[in-house]
Amino acid sequence: MVKGYERDLKRLLRDADCDFVRSGKGSHEIWYSPLTETNFVVPNNVLSRHLANVILRQAGLPKSF
Repeated sequence: MVKGYERDLKRLLRDADCDFVRSGKGSHEIWYSPLTETNFVVPNNVLSRHLANVILRQAGLPKSF
């Protein structure tokens, strides 16, 4: 079974006070980061640690994976 990073990624985002804004098209969610004051997209199926780190960088957080 392939392990995804979405559970740990979303936990890190919530711990950094990032907020879920709404569901996006398909299997994506829109989140808001108070650090960068921007919205960013989080897919529901994050299989790559590289993608997880890109999302953290968009949120203004350091790499964790």
